[in-house]
Amino acid sequence: MKYPTKHSSKHLQLQKKPHFGLARILSKTGICSRNVAAAWIRAGRVQVNGQRVRDPEARFALPGPRIRIDGVEIMASERRTLLLHKPRGILTTRQDEKGRATVYDLLPKHPWMAPIGRLDQASSGLLLFSNDPLWAQQLLAPDQHVTKTYHVQVRPPLPAAILARLATDSVLNGRPCLPMLVSELRCGGKTQWLEFVLHEGRNRQIRRLLAAADTEVLRLIRVAIGNLPLGTLRPGEWRWLHEEEETLLRQIPAPP
Repeated sequence: MKYPTKHSSKHLQLQKKPHFGLARILSKTGICSRNVAAAWIRAGRVQVNGQRVRDPEARFALPGPRIRIDGVEIMASERRTLLLHKPRGILTTRQDEKGRATVYDLLPKHPWMAPIGRLDQASSGLLLFSNDPLWAQQLLAPDQHVTKTYHVQVRPPLPAAILARLATDSVLNGRPCLPMLVSELRCGGKTQWLEFVLHEGRNRQIRRLLAAADTEVLRLIRVAIGNLPLGTLRPGEWRWLHEEEETLLRQIPAPP
């Protein structure tokens, strides 16, 4: 009779790293689209672990490969994560056809980093970048429910009843939003500061919900992801994230 061991095929399958096509890996970094990546690969511009690869569908395990484009390393085997205080008026994109300022004008040129999520042009606050697209994708997965905390200045002030409805009974495009925490931070006559703690990341969620409540958003600042705070960085400043800080990203903030 055979007995299962820790080296069984099922155990090995669980331990196996996921593999992805090279063009897809490059597109996940935010450098380019998958079609552009495929063209670069066929042109011989891409090296993986020191070897030139010309097949866009060649599969590699993540994390792991060291990838270079035209000799410039874009994905190291060691994950690096960067925290930026994104200013208002800056686009979260690599290039803008109108020549407007982007977050990449504020970051170090190397290594290549891709944003984890987005902040729209009018919003500011905590924005993360990583050279590990698989880890970033896992962090953004809906089933992870990684919270994001925002401080929002609105006009006119909203009564408590509407804040409670926003928190528990919001709908966008006919689909209910996950319950969120919405509370007043302070009120100064014509304007009010609110705190939103979201468990999902739907496109421009806070702005759309407040617009539906006939409320103008004056400022929107992301102040935390999980229990990782924006901290004392000024707009436009950035720093590397310490490895131990990554555990804070998956922690749900304690209720106020």
